[in-house]
Amino acid sequence: MPAKSSARTSPSVDGPRYWLFKSEADCFSIDDLAAAPGKTTYWDGVRNYQARNMLRDEVQVGDQVLYYHSNSDPLGIVGIATVTRAGYPDHTAYDPREDHYDPGSTPENPRWYMVDVKFTRKFKQPLTRERLKRHPITAGMQVMQKGSRLSVVPVTAEEWHAVLELAKS
Repeated sequence: MPAKSSARTSPSVDGPRYWLFKSEADCFSIDDLAAAPGKTTYWDGVRNYQARNMLRDEVQVGDQVLYYHSNSDPLGIVGIATVTRAGYPDHTAYDPREDHYDPGSTPENPRWYMVDVKFTRKFKQPLTRERLKRHPITAGMQVMQKGSRLSVVPVTAEEWHAVLELAKS
């Protein structure tokens, strides 16, 4: 059965979809991703059903990710990653020693999913929330909406290209 997709994230016939993934800089920063073996790691610990569904059903190999540092100073987009493995069960949920342990998730009945991402590049300067708010396109991004707390959110192609332009300046 084909993966579900939304109008917001549907890829063009020959292109990737775009996402924004949030991570606390002191938990796993873009520098940590760049230093990981092969500059690749699994994106674990997502414990929200809506974000889980996107990881499980929509995020695909080749999709592009804006890497956003949350709960840090400054808040903002700091670089880009690429999805290298589509959604699969998050094994950190099964281990009581893990920070993201969930006793309700088992290998036989996984509750949580993750994807693998690879470092693509770090921006010279973070694109802060304040700067994103001032741009007519990026101001409308889902991550900019009041109350938006999801750690995985879709990004339109227009928003993606606007972010890349801002990162150049």
